[in-house]
Amino acid sequence: MYQQTRPAEPSAPSRTPPGAPAPAKGPLRPAPGRDERRSPTPHRSCRPAPRTAPAPPAELPSTHDALICVALPALTVSTEQGQLTGRGLEGVYRAGRRLLSRCRLRVAGREPLVVQARMTAPDRVRFVGTLRASPDAGPDPDVVVERTRDAEGTERIVLRSASPRPLRLPVEVALGTDLAELGRIAAGRAGGERPASVRGPGLCWSAPDISVSVTAQPPPADVLASAGLLRWQFDLSPGGTASLELRVRQDGAGPVRSAARTVTSPLAGAVATADTPGVPDLLRTAIEDLRALLLRDPRHPADLHLAAGAPWRCGLAPAEALAAARMALPLGTRLAAGTLRTLARTQHTGPGPRFGMIPGPRRDAGPHLPPCCTGVEATLLFPVVLAEARRWGLPAHETEELLPAAERCLTWLRATAGDDTYLCDPLPGRPVRCETQAHAHRAAVLGADLLDACGRPGADALCQWADALRTAFRREFWAPDPSGGRPAAGRAPDGRLLLHLDAAAAHLLDTGLLGEGRQAPGLLDEARTGHLARLLDSPAMNSGWGLRGLAADETGYNPFGHRAGAVRVTETAVAVAGLAAAGHEKQAGSLLRGLVAAAEAFGHRLPEMFSGEQRTEGSAPVHHPAACRPSATAAAASVLLLTALVGIRPDVPGGTVTLRPVRSAPLGEIGLTGLRVAGAPFSARVSRLGLALVEEAAEGLQLGV
Repeated sequence: MYQQTRPAEPSAPSRTPPGAPAPAKGPLRPAPGRDERRSPTPHRSCRPAPRTAPAPPAELPSTHDALICVALPALTVSTEQGQLTGRGLEGVYRAGRRLLSRCRLRVAGREPLVVQARMTAPDRVRFVGTLRASPDAGPDPDVVVERTRDAEGTERIVLRSASPRPLRLPVEVALGTDLAELGRIAAGRAGGERPASVRGPGLCWSAPDISVSVTAQPPPADVLASAGLLRWQFDLSPGGTASLELRVRQDGAGPVRSAARTVTSPLAGAVATADTPGVPDLLRTAIEDLRALLLRDPRHPADLHLAAGAPWRCGLAPAEALAAARMALPLGTRLAAGTLRTLARTQHTGPGPRFGMIPGPRRDAGPHLPPCCTGVEATLLFPVVLAEARRWGLPAHETEELLPAAERCLTWLRATAGDDTYLCDPLPGRPVRCETQAHAHRAAVLGADLLDACGRPGADALCQWADALRTAFRREFWAPDPSGGRPAAGRAPDGRLLLHLDAAAAHLLDTGLLGEGRQAPGLLDEARTGHLARLLDSPAMNSGWGLRGLAADETGYNPFGHRAGAVRVTETAVAVAGLAAAGHEKQAGSLLRGLVAAAEAFGHRLPEMFSGEQRTEGSAPVHHPAACRPSATAAAASVLLLTALVGIRPDVPGGTVTLRPVRSAPLGEIGLTGLRVAGAPFSARVSRLGLALVEEAAEGLQLGV
């Protein structure tokens, strides 16, 4: 398991001591920091250099045009040209280390012209190239070169002759590597290539802590270590073929044991049918990407969780892992259970203010708020995921096993909030965030329901705090204006409301699932929910492809900003599901159709985010150059989008499943088969008239009203 370098985790939570001076008034400025994906720039001397301009930050290598094969911990990054040139991120990786950075193929002295590059699976890419090998072949190519490369570093090259006469084709492959770590590549400090030496039918490279080899079959006729060259000569009869295979291996590491390939998948192979083209491919690709991003806990191999995304975040990110597991509950509860067990082992259980907290890194929060601690989000998500997994059919003994960790999360919530109405950031001088209050309220309500159902104490205190938070939030966090008002994005330490509109407001709609198919109460009443629905579907927020991270008319808007205007797929899906559950089907359908259209443009593999540029006639969504793709939360969001259309609300402990479909049927008729409820297959369909039908369900499960 590996992950990119991140900023330091926040210190223990604390409050401003009594009598401490109040923070100075004025604009609330973000504290120094970076988005958690960014690797730090190289350390520089603290001595002043008045005559030298500061060096610009290193450009993060672009991923927008990369073909990324994933079977974690293995990863291969290619461009559409097929050649690995050693530039940017290109190469074969294992556990965050680049094993091979250069693999250039020449046939008959020329590089094939690539005419097609296509992902055939999440862990495999295929390139088709052509060339003219006969001098009198005319304008038509007479040799086809097919290259198939997988995430684990195996490449198969097949030459096919279309010439009417025999061909003798010299073939050479130029190899090289820097053995660099991904963090150094991201910071522009990969270093030069290592010298190669001959080993058997191939080459090898070494560094003090690693040794890598590439072997070839059939063995090359010539091996030139100084140039990193392997050479063959193939004789092709008319219509004949020849092939060779290259294998990249790290010495002493053994074969790659991808979690997706060595265990029974915890994710059901659900299938969608729909009137709207692309919907079946969207669900299929989402499930394939989720399986490719599976990781196992090294000390507890039976427990699986999701990496956040490739190529930058191929390790455990607690908040994202929990969010993805929650959205993927319609595919079964095994992933949620493995994620919860893995994170329970990281929970702070020692005395002090961090007792019960799940640690997490800081994350950029946009131009108007300082970085936040994702550990807060993960801690508040833990009891929510357990409570909802129980509703979807998590076995009772697994719920009981995880309940103490959920209780510790809820204890942290109550201890950190203390006598305050709101949950402040667990850092001095931080604002009260709207999004955090939504997470905290949901955790209190669903946590109380979980404790009560399991016969544990503490439910009454949580309900009382949630009631007080709900009352205060509606009174103090809603900023009225002539159009109906809006929720504040936060409150500064001096009490000022921060009134910019951003996508974090969508989390106010995500209230969670209770028994009998009921949605939990939210922080907003019905009227305010309606105002928020119109705001989220306004031209300032709805780009036509999805929900912008920050409204286009706000100060600091940047269509490529991580949380300053880019469309984040997860927040769009949360908005769609929340709006649909609240009955605002027009706004939900508008955002949904935009995101489904964007998915079509991205080949059904949604990135974690893309540009917030406005959709116009004939336009296409614009890639973000540093977005992860595949992304666990983006893939799981596709599952949430489609199941929200059907409105599946299970209550397995109560023996029921309720359907609350989107009656307007924004994608036409849609059917979902092969889902999991109560550990058994579940299938449902919604007609073009918005009528829902259960076609398959666990024995004894009744349809709720």
